[in-house]
Amino acid sequence: MLEFVNFYLIPGLVLGSIYALGAIGVSLIFGILRFAHFAHGDMMTLGAYFALPFIVTLGFSPYLALPVAMLGAVAAALLIDRLFYKPLRAQPSIILLVASFGVALMIRAAIQFVWGPHSHVYASGFQMPLVFSGIRVAERHIYIVGLCILLVVALHLFLTRTKTGKAMRALSDDPDLARITGINTERIIAWTWALGAMLAGCAGVFVGMDTHVTTLIGWNMLLPVFAAAILGGIGKPYGAIAGGLVIGLAEEVSAYPVFGNEPLLDPTYKSAVAFAIMVAMLLWRPSGLFRGRVY
Repeated sequence: MLEFVNFYLIPGLVLGSIYALGAIGVSLIFGILRFAHFAHGDMMTLGAYFALPFIVTLGFSPYLALPVAMLGAVAAALLIDRLFYKPLRAQPSIILLVASFGVALMIRAAIQFVWGPHSHVYASGFQMPLVFSGIRVAERHIYIVGLCILLVVALHLFLTRTKTGKAMRALSDDPDLARITGINTERIIAWTWALGAMLAGCAGVFVGMDTHVTTLIGWNMLLPVFAAAILGGIGKPYGAIAGGLVIGLAEEVSAYPVFGNEPLLDPTYKSAVAFAIMVAMLLWRPSGLFRGRVY
């Protein structure tokens, strides 16, 4: 039982928390801008690389570099929206979707041009885990999950207690009615990009803390993040949290040796778990667990 908790359950919770941050951004953007942002994964990569020089060169702690990564991702997202998405906003959503593929390639190419194509690490060496009655937890995992919970609570308070958050929810529920009531849609769109980019940049740094930093971080996480958003209900941020945890746990637990010593599923096929869950949810309940939008 301790082996299951230490090597499958805890890593699944950590991975699910990271997926949840990315999925929330996907749901926010889809709920308000009405298109699937396929460059969102590369925004996560960008956040991880924004933190890299502060951690490796200047010797900052990843937690101190985290605000830099989040602010850098926000600035990049707002610039990308102004240059590429805003001129296409009146077009059908499929045009924006295709444009996001191009944006993703440009972000990845820019990262490779500036930082190179090789992988990087925030810190080298082995860190001893903390032990609680046989349960082994890496210190960074405690911070990652704790900060994810803090960010989710802050987002909940923002969406439910602030005027801007309530305007975002109104615009998501009924765009035409929101415009009639005088809501500044451009301002709300900017806030949507900012929130999504902050969470994406944070998720990228967490991936770098847990493993290593490569230019394919976002690409590798794009499918699980979208699977989490679809599972929870596309356009539903709270559903994305649940979806992220389910996908993360399912990927890790799928490698647990239930029968004998062999893993239930080869670890190299973990991404197939997210794909299978996403397809099953689209077939069984396209609106997701929290009844998101279906177009």
